[in-house]
Amino acid sequence: MTVTDTPPATVPHDAPTAPAGSRLRALDLRLGYDDRVVVDGVTLEVPTGRTTAVVGPNGCGKSTLLRGLGRLLRPRAGSVLLDGDEIGSLPTREVARRLGLLPQQPVVPEGVSVLELVERGRHPHHGLFRTWSREDERAVAEALERTDLVHLAHVAVDSLSGGQRQRVWLAMVLAQATPLLLLDEPTSFLDVAHQLDVLDLVRRMCDDDGTTVVMVLHDLAMAARYADHLVAMRDGRVVAEGRPADVVTPEVIEAVFGVTATVLADPDTGAPVVIPRRRTS
Repeated sequence: MTVTDTPPATVPHDAPTAPAGSRLRALDLRLGYDDRVVVDGVTLEVPTGRTTAVVGPNGCGKSTLLRGLGRLLRPRAGSVLLDGDEIGSLPTREVARRLGLLPQQPVVPEGVSVLELVERGRHPHHGLFRTWSREDERAVAEALERTDLVHLAHVAVDSLSGGQRQRVWLAMVLAQATPLLLLDEPTSFLDVAHQLDVLDLVRRMCDDDGTTVVMVLHDLAMAARYADHLVAMRDGRVVAEGRPADVVTPEVIEAVFGVTATVLADPDTGAPVVIPRRRTS
């Protein structure tokens, strides 16, 4: 099966399932770098209070889409709406109060401790005259606790392993305490145990705190297990979206990844489990 400008009839690409008043929307969004278009004509409503995972092969536009949603990349066409407002028209501090973003491989400031970096997550909440508050202390302490970093609070970030650094950056966006989180491969550099810890945390933030999460993941099984809503991309376009059970099908896997696969249901969770067979493209 091949992907064309119009998705094959066997691939579900129904209307987005976001509730009315979705906080984050992309409308006919086109993004790119220099003379290269990477995301082409994507319309997406992010389900509020749920976890959305964006999946697809390398180079399909997943991270570029996230950069566009987070205002790190100016659209060439189309728009991104945050609470109904064009995101590019909003003040930077206001966007940072509503939306937290963890990009791929952020640069670690030299000599900064874990605590100092996590505290930077509180900067959007400070005006010219607001001083450090008990609310700030609570947000930072909770972020360190939830990411298991309390014992490393006074250690320099640049002395940590890649997996530990990833948890520090996640703690910083947690301390930011925004109702929306965009996470670009939050499990990068993490072993399996810490991948589960991070994704369990993301799941609790959604279920307990009502946080809306959009995350890019490479692991299709993890995406199917932890997300409420899946968005499958190829060649800069959305091929399928919806519930994991509706998206993770042999037809979609072949259309998106170019492989044949068997899809089974996890006996414990019911989530789709993919067994790749062979490459077709």
